Amino acid sequence: MGEVVAIDGKTTRRAYDRQGKRGAIHMVSAWASQAGLSLGQVKTEEKSNEITAIPLLLELLELKGCIVTIDAMGCQTDIAANIVSQQADYVLAVKANQKRLHEAVSDYFDMAVASGNPTLCQLQYHEETTSGHGRIETRRCYLSTCLDTLPDAGRWQGLASIGLVESERYINGDVSVERRHYIDSLTDVKAFAHAARAHWGVAFREDDSRIRTGYAPENFNIARQLAINHLKNEPSKLNIKRKRFRAALNDQFREKVIFSS
Repeated sequence: MGEVVAIDGKTTRRAYDRQGKRGAIHMVSAWASQAGLSLGQVKTEEKSNEITAIPLLLELLELKGCIVTIDAMGCQTDIAANIVSQQADYVLAVKANQKRLHEAVSDYFDMAVASGNPTLCQLQYHEETTSGHGRIETRRCYLSTCLDTLPDAGRWQGLASIGLVESERYINGDVSVERRHYIDSLTDVKAFAHAARAHWGVAFREDDSRIRTGYAPENFNIARQLAINHLKNEPSKLNIKRKRFRAALNDQFREKVIFSS
């Protein structure tokens, strides 16, 4: 199964500079989920510019054999073609910004799941449950290679299937259900389930930073990603939080982290 490269945009909201009339920076980042490494990032002026920033970021990466996951903003035919041209697969979230496509995928799974006939609907199914800290989550993943109901399916280079992830969460007695829809170039439901779940490893907690002067927010964001990569590469079995704390207190360990790469 290929490395999952999760691409996502994040606004550093506390970097907003009201006095200097500078908006909060928005960074589009690429994250190697299995390796746990930041691969690169591109700054945009605002969230709407992710559509133009994502192709620039893709061109910086070597993606052959990888599975690229992108949220709904990146669900664009040109972006899909870019990924396929690099001999990689894609899993693209579909939401209301692609209204006809979203309705087609959503309606299909509503009928296919209710039919109870997975063979007829070319439906694959995979389920996994995780628990901890008073929370239980069951993820039901469906994949179908039936594309007959999609509008202009031929526009999407490499398109092989559509997917649904239904997450049912029990948290301290409360139950919530969320459904997410996808188009992708995969044909195996387990690979799809793995990629969809791995995408959420791209979060970096940039909101905690209050740096806001000049180019400092962007530069510090780059430094933060480099630090995460160094901490990941340090071979001890400590988690990131403990490595970071130890590096702050111990000069020798900090040198080991910096030069272990």
